[in-house]
This record gives sequence, structure tokens and C-alpha cells, in this order.
Amino acid sequence: MPNPATCPFPGSRLWLVSVALMVLSMISSSSTYQRLAPGGGGKRTGFMERTLILLDVNTRSPVQVLNDNFLSLQLDPSIIKDGWLDFLSSKRLVTLARGLSPAYLRFGGKRTDFLQFHNLKNLAKFRGPGPDYYLKNYEDDIVRSDIALDKQRGCKLANHPDMMLELQREKAAQMQLVLLKEQLSNLYSNITITARSLDKLYNFAECAGLHLVLGLNAQQRNPDSSWNSSSALSLLKYSAGKKFNISWELGNEPNGYRSMMGQTVNSTQLAQDYTLLRTLLQSVRYYSRAHLLGPNAGRPRKNAILLLDGFMKNAGSVVDAVTWQHYYMDGRVTKVEDFLKTRLLDTLTEQITKVLKVVNSHAPGKKVWLGGVGPAWAGGTNNLSDTYAAGFLWLNTLGMAAMQGVDVVLRHSFFDYGYTHLVDQHFNPLPDYWLSLVFKRLVGPRVLAVRVAGLQRKPRPGRVIRDKLRIYAHCTSFHNRNYVRGSITIYIINLHRSRKKIKLAGTLRNMTVHQYLVQPYGTDGLHARSVQLNGERLLMVDNETFPELKPRTLRAGRTIAMPPMTIGFYVIKNINAYACRK
Repeated sequence: MPNPATCPFPGSRLWLVSVALMVLSMISSSSTYQRLAPGGGGKRTGFMERTLILLDVNTRSPVQVLNDNFLSLQLDPSIIKDGWLDFLSSKRLVTLARGLSPAYLRFGGKRTDFLQFHNLKNLAKFRGPGPDYYLKNYEDDIVRSDIALDKQRGCKLANHPDMMLELQREKAAQMQLVLLKEQLSNLYSNITITARSLDKLYNFAECAGLHLVLGLNAQQRNPDSSWNSSSALSLLKYSAGKKFNISWELGNEPNGYRSMMGQTVNSTQLAQDYTLLRTLLQSVRYYSRAHLLGPNAGRPRKNAILLLDGFMKNAGSVVDAVTWQHYYMDGRVTKVEDFLKTRLLDTLTEQITKVLKVVNSHAPGKKVWLGGVGPAWAGGTNNLSDTYAAGFLWLNTLGMAAMQGVDVVLRHSFFDYGYTHLVDQHFNPLPDYWLSLVFKRLVGPRVLAVRVAGLQRKPRPGRVIRDKLRIYAHCTSFHNRNYVRGSITIYIINLHRSRKKIKLAGTLRNMTVHQYLVQPYGTDGLHARSVQLNGERLLMVDNETFPELKPRTLRAGRTIAMPPMTIGFYVIKNINAYACRK
């Protein structure tokens, strides 16, 4: 498969001719490339900085058209166990989630298969343990908050006192040790989701403009190993009675059930389970046309691929989209340099290719979702997977997935457990959140082919782009009222330790460009937990107001200069691209 940054398109021969003429004119008219270093040794100074990349985009037709909810979110069920579910009504959290809408909100993860639904309004005993000295007052505060929310109509929002939030952080810190121990031992305890909890979860999704995808427990089995659907049917009936608009899935990473639950579910049984769930959805009138997603296979290694292949053969027509998961590295052993390895970034392309091959062999054209993705598994690593450095992996994931036609990418996790989240426990956005916000504001679902050429001392076509400079292009989001239809957004990842110059060529030549350059803020560099946009730090104005994302205007024909280790979004205004007008 061709590299995303070097995909050819119709008319490329004419384009290459124009590029060649441009290169010759640049070389002849500029002494930059002719000047030798002092001493006459023949070596040119700062050669890497002077390497020039010529960039053009096919504006005639998109290579992929993705879901409007392409960038979507995930919440782990551990949010029930550590108590943070009670705070999803926070006005600031809802505002931050709304900033990334439209999107799906998948409520799922490894603990999906340990969720127990009880149709009861509020049971304090299901909240989990907490320090005795504040537990009673904490529970009383929760009950009072619930009563206040019940009196509201429509979207239910709360302003929780600082003391209440501080007590919750103490409780969550203790519970996180329990959750981490479960994660490392691969032995999980059950989690009870009450009717009250489900109400709060749905209220959060509805207030934020997110479509809820709810995972059902697949661990509950009959003596003959078939899925016991009684608890799921109870949840379906309750949700239908409340008219909750939900999509559904069953289980999580079934290829790993042996290590987690001591039992194996083969592809034939899994297909039968999904067929039964489809029958249940059709029996509950409100969900007769609800979307069903699955099978949430793990990383496409041998066992996962075999399971996916058998599932698609027997139940490919039952699901509306095929889901699988990908994590780049073990969260317990990472270091900052890992986020810069091009070999690591390229592993996703290989995984996508494997999954698409299986899906298309049984159900050509079936939508494929990356149903859970993060920079590292095992909850991530503090001061690494929640810093600016992780943004290279995240944005490259979006670019690669879009180029290969993955319809939706669900980011684990929006908030709460571990260190791969977008928002921390003080409700402050982390670097990957700001990257996601800029992406949502500027990047639309129509993917365009990119063509590049570079000047190098030893010509090796595509090396600069393939290894350290990654360029993707889309039509600008139609939801952005600052740009007319026909505009193009290019986003670039520069992993080089030197500045790179990019000259727009062909159809992009002599166009006005709006630059949105994302860099770390402060002295921590790649370890920064804050970012700046065009030199200004990004901070929430208040609990309901985002900072203005101000572009820097580059005059027509100006060369784009990408600083080292940075990410940039570039909107080509008023280009009237045919692929982006519809």
C-alpha cells in the first residue's frame, strides 16, 4: 500500500513537470543552495534546515469519505467503581465533551465483561470502599446532588463544591491502586451499574451532544457456554422505557477471555451470541433498528485474526460496523523517545491492513471502527502518555486511519482512569485534548491525496516524508463557519530535530494560508502538560468558554516553516476545491 503522504493521483505527470520547473527556478535564483561552507570544503552549512519540501493536494475527488463522528471518545466502566460517574454532570466536563461533538461515546473497556445491571435507583453499598472519616459526608453530598439534579428539566448540570471534588479525588486515588492491581494481575471484580448510574451516563452524553455506545457483559454464560442474555434484556427494557438513544456492543476483546475469565469463546459461539443480541434488539420495539457493533477484537495478532475471520464468516451481516482495538506500547516501560519512533508509528498501518483484509474478504464495504485506541496500554504512564509527546502518536493515528478508510476512531479515554485520558481529574484539558479540539474544528471527513517532493543531497524519493515528516490533507470541516466550502486543511507532524520548510505547489500555489501551530508550553518540552497555539497558551476562559483559536495568516506564496518536534494545521482558504464543495 502506498505511503499516506505520497499517494499518487490523476494528473501526477503534469504535476511532476511543474514541480521540476519550480525546483530548477528555485535552485538557479537562490544562492542558498549554492553557497559553500567557509574553508572551501564543499560542505553546505545547515543543509537539513534548507531541505525544501514541495507539497500539492488532489482537489478533484476525495480518496475516502469518513463518518462525521470520525474522532470519537471512550469512557472506561471503572468510572463507576472509583466514583467519578457521579461527577459527569459537572458543567466544565460537559462543556469539554461538547467541544468534541459530534462524536460517539463508547462506554466500554476490559471491565465491560464484569458489569452487572441492577434496576435500582441508588445503592450506596455499590459505590465501592472509601476512607471512613469522610465517606458518610461524601455519600450525603452525592445524594443531595442527585436530588438537585432530579429537580432540573432537560439537560442536568451541576456545580460541585471544591471540597466535594477534593474528597472525590482522595477516594479515586485509593481506588486507582485497586484498579491498577486488577489490571496488572488480569483479575477483575464485578462492577454494578444501577439505573441511577445509567441515567447519569446518558445525561452526560445527551448534554454533550454525544451518541452513547453501551457495551453489554458477555461473561454471563449458561452451562452449555451460550450467552445468558437475561441481564442484558432487563437493561434493554429499562433503557427503552426511558427512550435512551443507544447503540450496542457485546463484550470486549473476546480473544483474551481465557486469561481473564478462564474460559474460551470461539468464533462460532461469538457469532451465535451476536445473532441472539440482534434478535433481542428486534424484540424490543424501540431498539429494533439500533446499531450493533462488534466483535471488539484485540490487536490483530494470530488468535485475534482467527477469531475475527470466523466471526465475519458466521455473523458479518449481523453487525453494522466491525470493531477492533490497538495500543502502541506497554504502558509500564515507555520513555519519551518511544513516542518519536517512526517504526512504532507505522505499526498501525500494518494492523489496519490485516483487519481490512479479513473484513473485505467476507463483507466488502463493511464499515470498520478502531474501537479503542491509546498511546499505551496498562493505563498509560504518568508524565509520558499524558504529555505533549503523546500527541505525535495520537495525530498520526487519526491521519493513518483516515487515509486507509477507518470510519471511526474511539479515543481511550476522555476522562478518569489511568494516564491516557484527554482531561485530568482537575477537569483541565491535556495536550491531546487540545489537539483533538483543533482537529474537530478544522478537519472534515473527506480525505484528500497528498503529493510531495523533496530536495536532498542524495535523492531518496519520499524518505523525508515517510520517516520524519508526516503530511495529511482533508476538506476543511463544514461545521467551521470561518471557512467557506471548498477550503482544505493540511496537518503536518514534524519529528525532525531541525526546522523543515514546505512550499505549496500546483493547485495550492499562491494561496493565503491560515496557520495553527501547536507547540509545548513552558520549559518541560516534550514532557509539557500544557500547549500553545501560535505562541499563546491554551486555557479555558471559564467552565463554559473555550479560548479563541486564533490563526496566523501566512501571505500567499510564503514558505511554511515547521519548527522541530511540532504539529501544525494549515487551512488553504478560498481554494474552491471541487472535492470539498458538495
